[in-house]
Amino acid sequence: MNSKSKQVFLLILLVVCLIVINYNFLDKSLEGFFEESEMVFVERVIDGDTVVFNSSSIRLLGINSPERGEKYYEEAKNFLEKEVLNKTVELKFGNERYDKYDRLLAYVFVGQENVNLKLVEKGFANFYFPSGKDFYYDDFEKAWDSCLNSNKNLCEKSQNICKDCIELKKFDFENEVLVFYNKCLYDCSLEGWEIKDEGRKNFVFHEFNLKTFSEVQVVVGNGIDNSTTLFWEGEEYVWTKSGDSLFLRDDEGGLVLWNGY
Repeated sequence: MNSKSKQVFLLILLVVCLIVINYNFLDKSLEGFFEESEMVFVERVIDGDTVVFNSSSIRLLGINSPERGEKYYEEAKNFLEKEVLNKTVELKFGNERYDKYDRLLAYVFVGQENVNLKLVEKGFANFYFPSGKDFYYDDFEKAWDSCLNSNKNLCEKSQNICKDCIELKKFDFENEVLVFYNKCLYDCSLEGWEIKDEGRKNFVFHEFNLKTFSEVQVVVGNGIDNSTTLFWEGEEYVWTKSGDSLFLRDDEGGLVLWNGY
């Protein structure tokens, strides 16, 4: 190989290395360049993750906020109103354009700020990607970590005496089986505690006491509860194959643990 050929070879090798090293950056830049967007005027806020423009509903992508009657419902709605109500905002779209209720799915931007992301950072919503992880997923995961570190609103840690006793020993999302273990020297009443996914599905413990050094499994399906197995009835499935998160909260709504995949 002559000198000129060596130089060409080294140049090509350098370019390939740079592309590999900066793949994520280039990928994100290209996606942002081709990203569809639309400007709309927000005329109403329905709740913490739904707004209205021109009589059409927009469901905010990447998040799920509390339902009416749940803790922080009003706070989430009020926060979103301050951010977007009576403002012209930019909509950016993800993998799917509409949900099953024909609501437009979008990330809402005011200037350069992703409002959906701010709702997670402030603890007014958890991140939610039922159709699979998309372009913004990593940003939302970081926002949730920031929320946990701030210990506020939906990220506020439990103060229950058993907050450090309960471990998630098994999270078999493929077979819809959870196993919780009590590692403390005393029994733990889980009455009123709630398991929730990223969306709307939830399971509430009723008059259940998890004895010291014992475990209980929660299985999605129908059956007869006993001291070692509880059944999450009324759901065909809970844990989505494309990725989901489990949130365990005490009877006051404090976050005991969470786990995602």
